[in-house]
Amino acid sequence: MERQFLLRPSPLTNAIFQYVLAVAAQRYGVLVHAYCVLSDHFHAVVTDPHARLPAFNRYLCSLVGRAINAAIGHKETFWGAGTTSAVLLLEPCDVVDKSVYTLANPVAAGLVRSGREWPGLWSAPELIGAGPFTVERPSFFFRKKGRMPERVELELETPPGFAFAEEFRDLVTRGLAEREGDLTSAAAAAGRRFLGAERALAQDPMSRAVSEEPSRTLNPRFASRDPAKRLEAIGRLGEFLRSYRAALGKLRQGVRDVLFPRGTYLLRVAHGVPCEAFG
Repeated sequence: MERQFLLRPSPLTNAIFQYVLAVAAQRYGVLVHAYCVLSDHFHAVVTDPHARLPAFNRYLCSLVGRAINAAIGHKETFWGAGTTSAVLLLEPCDVVDKSVYTLANPVAAGLVRSGREWPGLWSAPELIGAGPFTVERPSFFFRKKGRMPERVELELETPPGFAFAEEFRDLVTRGLAEREGDLTSAAAAAGRRFLGAERALAQDPMSRAVSEEPSRTLNPRFASRDPAKRLEAIGRLGEFLRSYRAALGKLRQGVRDVLFPRGTYLLRVAHGVPCEAFG
């Protein structure tokens, strides 16, 4: 989005994004745990049990972009190049940490003093494990007699690794309160003021953020509190790449029944190459 505020909160933007998220999650079997949509980007914590995350993300971003472009009269590309970042969370505690990070994002961005004050989409922790809720199809953009469902259910699921929804919900709630407290204290100590929900709603969606964007040299693929777990994951990635390159080399030599390592995506979905089973 080139730092434009194309996702600026509004009833229509919120309705479009939540509806498409619900449809995409159901369509691709993705489990949603937490999400937050800011004016120029979004965060979502999900589990991908069927290895379809790229398709889920492509569907979500494409349809959200087309619908909101139509809503605000934006005629250029909606999403900036290379904006997708998918981070594997290695342990249940890392899912808690990333959920807290996601829900505290409006505070970290200096927008509001608590996530609950954010007028954009923000998944309240008490909804985790509370059962599905119904999302209605927006009347704008989506044809009344089209193939998109009139309503769809969305549920904040308990992630794997937690026996009960209450456990995960309580950890996220406590972590969020602590994180927001730290952020507001740091802002007060630095003399920084929060933008506020009213001013966020009044922003021009075509305007751009004026603050300098920090230069990033790393695009992490894993997140974990435990350095040993990160090293182990890096090792597994290296092994996958070696196995993949070896299998690809054989395929290019004409070996049609070569077995690709589990985790292979594009060749699996586009060309049906055989892959090691998950298990």
